[in-house]
Amino acid sequence: MSLFESVLSRRPAALLGLDISSSGAKLVELSQDKSGKLVLERCAMVSFERGWIVDGNIEKFEEVVAAVQKAVKKSGTKTKNVALALPPSAVITKKIVLSGELSERELEMQVEIEANQYIPFPLEEVSLDFCVVGPSAAPGDIEVLIAASRREKVQDISGLAEAVGLKPLVLDVESYASRLAANRLISNRPGNGVDAVVALFEVGAMNTSMQVLCNDEVLYDRDQAFGGAQLTQMLVRHYGFSLEEAESKKLSGDLPEDYVSAVLQPFTESLVQEIGRALQFFFTSTTHNKVDLVLLGGGSAALPGLKDAVSRQTGFPCAVANPFEGMTIGSDVRQETLTSEAPSYLTSCGLAMRRFLQ
Repeated sequence: MSLFESVLSRRPAALLGLDISSSGAKLVELSQDKSGKLVLERCAMVSFERGWIVDGNIEKFEEVVAAVQKAVKKSGTKTKNVALALPPSAVITKKIVLSGELSERELEMQVEIEANQYIPFPLEEVSLDFCVVGPSAAPGDIEVLIAASRREKVQDISGLAEAVGLKPLVLDVESYASRLAANRLISNRPGNGVDAVVALFEVGAMNTSMQVLCNDEVLYDRDQAFGGAQLTQMLVRHYGFSLEEAESKKLSGDLPEDYVSAVLQPFTESLVQEIGRALQFFFTSTTHNKVDLVLLGGGSAALPGLKDAVSRQTGFPCAVANPFEGMTIGSDVRQETLTSEAPSYLTSCGLAMRRFLQ
């Protein structure tokens, strides 16, 4: 199974983007109209119970399969081809420079030789792939991106898709997929986003990931152990809810009157501090001392007041990442919850966009 098969093969006629994380599954299906504009045909999400997926490992296979089947049914899609992603921690990537005069077979052989230097496992235990990024600074040479993951990790997620009744065609890296969706939003900024330095924060259940992007390149990345699960824990401590009750009430909005002042505001302040701290690490680790935009994705990104609080704390403009911005919204999409849920679809949208890569 190739990690970058979408780059190396003909694009499929239709493709689902399926993001599976510890908190749930998010599914997106895109098409293009005659003018080339993207159309959001379908999207759906379902939540997982705590413990179903732990540290990227599927602990409750049958339960996860049933939940993903529910998301597929909820979306109404008939498409079977699917693009999936592994967390960055499960994938080793390395850029190397090779001669641009190598044949395809010679290129494959050279990649295997180079991969032996960077992958701490026997090659027979990994799924390995590569793609040509483009010309390097040296005339006649090319930059090649190598990607490798333990074969068992690839088999786990592809086996999950097959158990759901889907056909896994593309296996990507979560951060690459979210970056693809974010770069589309950046390109819609003034001046097509050229030279804009954008700090993308994705607030997940357990972790918040940061990628600083400029001209489609990653200037800096960092993960922090802080996420939406902390809000759930605060609900448990403050009100005495069980974890299941807290998760349910958080999703339904059925919360006590003092929830905003007693729980949400302190959580927001802590999250803002984490974002500010991450930006300071970026500034002290690089020659940069500012960003042009802070972009928020993930399940907690649309929390009331978060965007403005980040802007006040950091002094930089802040926006919530809506990966469907500028798209035509199809008739099968329920628009009433789309705005609040949109930031959660960043990775799955990027996966669905793989359909249109040449």
